[in-house]
Amino acid sequence: MSESLHPVQRPGREIRRLLRPRTLADAFAALAAHDAKPISGGTDLLLDLHRSGPGEPVTLVDLNGIDELRGVHITPEQVVLGALTTHNDVVADPELRRVALPLAQACLEIGSPQLRNRATIAGNIATASPANDTISALLALDASVTLRSLDGERTVALDDFFTGFRSTAIAPNELITAISFPPLSSPLDGMWVKLGNRAAQAISVVHLGVVVERDSAGVVAAARIAIGSVGARVVRVPAAEALLVGTTLEPPAIEAAATTVQASATPIDDVRATADYRTDLIPTLMRRTLTALQEGRSAANWPTAPPCLGRRVAARGAERIDDTVPITVDLNGATVHGDGAASRTLLDWLRDIAGLTGTKEGCAEGECGACTVVVDGQAVMSCLVNAAQADGSTVTTVEGVRRDDGPSTLQHAFADEFAVQCGFCIPGFIVAGSALLDETADPSDEQIKLGLSGNLCRCTGYYPIEQAVRVAAASTS
Repeated sequence: MSESLHPVQRPGREIRRLLRPRTLADAFAALAAHDAKPISGGTDLLLDLHRSGPGEPVTLVDLNGIDELRGVHITPEQVVLGALTTHNDVVADPELRRVALPLAQACLEIGSPQLRNRATIAGNIATASPANDTISALLALDASVTLRSLDGERTVALDDFFTGFRSTAIAPNELITAISFPPLSSPLDGMWVKLGNRAAQAISVVHLGVVVERDSAGVVAAARIAIGSVGARVVRVPAAEALLVGTTLEPPAIEAAATTVQASATPIDDVRATADYRTDLIPTLMRRTLTALQEGRSAANWPTAPPCLGRRVAARGAERIDDTVPITVDLNGATVHGDGAASRTLLDWLRDIAGLTGTKEGCAEGECGACTVVVDGQAVMSCLVNAAQADGSTVTTVEGVRRDDGPSTLQHAFADEFAVQCGFCIPGFIVAGSALLDETADPSDEQIKLGLSGNLCRCTGYYPIEQAVRVAAASTS
């Protein structure tokens, strides 16, 4: 039967139970006792479990209730990110943008606002894909990873953390607890760039991070260059770094460094680009990046107040959930109980158990945004949230957007501006648009595009959709 289904519809490894420890000690005990997998955002893990096909049921240990893993701490000597720091936590923090601009730039390019609300930086580096954007930024920032287990704690330089393609130095039952690096401040400057096949939701064809230290005359005293998506792992290029030292980033030095970075690459052909295309584009990206640094334009393309589609409100539920234990959700203002949560995504639980079919499955991979809902104040892709993680949470679906007296202002605007075509993607657009207007009452065109960048319309109806958001904003201002 499963062989006749599309690969996206075929069952993967079943999630047997979700454990929600409140301390690191409890998390380590749970990992050891159940041969379990840790989960926070789960945007990579849930896909990996699904794509791996049938296998032994798995236990997940949800780390989100562990306060020890939260927080961002900035001192003149060090920036420390707790392991639960999400990409949108970085994007939304002006101080982090000041002291870690390459990381902020990388975080803004991760997926979409909905994914950035769930996905953590620790998860991005733990997955260790050479295409993972934050890795090149953190290598350029000279980051280290703090690892802890029942046996103690150790700190590993990020360059030593990666041992090969999608492999790391994390030992069994060991967790990332923090990521740290020196803050950027004069005379340090840095920048991160990528080449993708579209403006959002694009896995990198090439990505790179650069940090330079210059004296008062503009002479480079030190440099760090890291490049990804062009080899088995993200790597630094010391030979190119050395070529910049002692220069003022004049064109000959830039050209020499760009050529050296190009020579270091060993890309492959894949669905995103050929090896030749990647190799040919590396010098262009390097020239543009180093020229921008030389001209003081490292932050020139940072958008004004990029929307995050909400800020998370902490919620806690039961400490152990399997399919026989009902979860409790404040769903569109009503308390709803339902079992079957551990083995389902939130999307499937909403449709199959709660009986709300407005939320749609378009891709089941967090790519299209049709399944967007708001969980504890943040818009998320419900296809990439384990339903058990929503226990004790407040959830708003498209059914909850309407007012008591009828459709919301945004829903009226979608009808008036002919923004609804086939209609399949519209529930996700409505929820994302509502979250955007809740966050930014009068969004700019740039903010509208960024806020809706996680939602795809296969009827190519973006212009009336964007106009509907403008009309709704104007009518409520």
